[in-house]
Amino acid sequence: MSLPAPVSAETSSPGKYRWVVCVLLFFGTTINYIDRQVIGILEKDLRGIIGWTQSDYGNITAAFSAAYALGLLISGPLMDRFGTRIGYAVAVVLWSLAGMATALANTALGFGLARAALGLGEAANFPAAIKTVAEWFPKRERAFATGIFNAGSNVGAILAPAAVPAIYYAFGWQAAFLVTGAIGFVWLVFWLQIYHRPEEHPKLSSAELAHIQSDPPDPPATKVPWIQLIPRRQTCAFAIGKYLTDPIWWFYLYWIPSFFRDKHQLDLLAVGLPLIVIYLIADVGSVGGGWLSSALIKKGWSVHRARKTTMLLCALAVTPIVFASQVTSLWAAVGLIGLAAAAHQGWSANLFTMTSDMFPRRAVGSVVGIGGMAGAMGGATLATLTGYILDRTGGNYMILFGIAASAYLVALTLIHLLAPNLEPAEDLDQPVGVFTLGSLLGFGFIGFILGTFSGWGVGLIAGQSGQGLLGFMLAGSILGIGVGIVAGNLISRSTMAKA
Repeated sequence: MSLPAPVSAETSSPGKYRWVVCVLLFFGTTINYIDRQVIGILEKDLRGIIGWTQSDYGNITAAFSAAYALGLLISGPLMDRFGTRIGYAVAVVLWSLAGMATALANTALGFGLARAALGLGEAANFPAAIKTVAEWFPKRERAFATGIFNAGSNVGAILAPAAVPAIYYAFGWQAAFLVTGAIGFVWLVFWLQIYHRPEEHPKLSSAELAHIQSDPPDPPATKVPWIQLIPRRQTCAFAIGKYLTDPIWWFYLYWIPSFFRDKHQLDLLAVGLPLIVIYLIADVGSVGGGWLSSALIKKGWSVHRARKTTMLLCALAVTPIVFASQVTSLWAAVGLIGLAAAAHQGWSANLFTMTSDMFPRRAVGSVVGIGGMAGAMGGATLATLTGYILDRTGGNYMILFGIAASAYLVALTLIHLLAPNLEPAEDLDQPVGVFTLGSLLGFGFIGFILGTFSGWGVGLIAGQSGQGLLGFMLAGSILGIGVGIVAGNLISRSTMAKA
């Protein structure tokens, strides 16, 4: 099938159906975040009803994060292989059922199992959405489109505190999980009716298809094995950025409601307004961060300069959150956290878009999956650490806000060292040499992540908690680095020998 001739950027009104697809992604992300935030809103009440400690809650949220990491390992390649229409639909069914099943839990272990099932399904949201954006938008529009659908995470975080307390007081905590979980099935009807790939869509005009495909074509699509993606500097840059900064956003989702209720003595109904204000502010950052880098590119800035300038501004805007636990005014704390949340969303929109800047479409889903796995495992580690710190300090959040304030600048420094110009990854079909800097860093980093997860799992089985559990995770991470480097390079050498 021959492709339409490319259209220039100046062509007026090529069509706007691609933005309908973006709206679907927006609502899918909204539902994704509604379902995951219910437990954070009800945490203090469930702490009394179920009887868990802060460390128990940390392990419950870590179970979600660890399963989310595993889901990303699976979902990215599956989206690349089977496409997003069916893949995304299956994922929504899985996470909606898991969200509803949480109503059956009555112990910390039961909640942990339900949250693990939820994380496994929800992991497919971002690989599916990023891949869809790469298929439906030219490069110059992707950051803006990503910012729009990513804003759904903020809207979900707004709707959840507005609705969940009312459901809780009217019908009980089980109903909160049942009602929010069922929303995904409504979205599914629209997705299956509306979504098709651009080349197959009956409502897409030839002019808009030409606009979508106006970038230089990618090479013929063939699957890129993970063993050839992991050692790439570009993959490491994205994955490390996710590992250091994704956990901060999850910290906001799962712990800020309890922070307001414990420190500022808010009841469940009163906590909704501060959370809504925070995520309204965050919405501005999500769309604004994507818009800013796209606008700078349209003004003639290089992609590298525009992305990293925007990310630097976002990283600097997070730093005042270090004072959030020290201020006595509720609304001063709301302002500091809201600014940081907005900056995170602007950062995230550009970090996601880096994958399609540096990789062809055929590899985007897998790279997003690898990076998302890193971010999720970082979230599991921070959740465990958060529970331990709060139990040891009697609920003092100062150390945790300090971690949040510094994470983005550290991440940006490492991203710049690994991908100074956001140069495209080349020769993806050729294995990377063994025991090179890239293979040592890439395989070592993946080993570190998996080793941390293994240490956490073994520690839980051994009945460890608090400092003991963190010790198991540290030992696992150190062992994992060595195993990852050796195993990864041996597999890579075997791949090269067969090539």
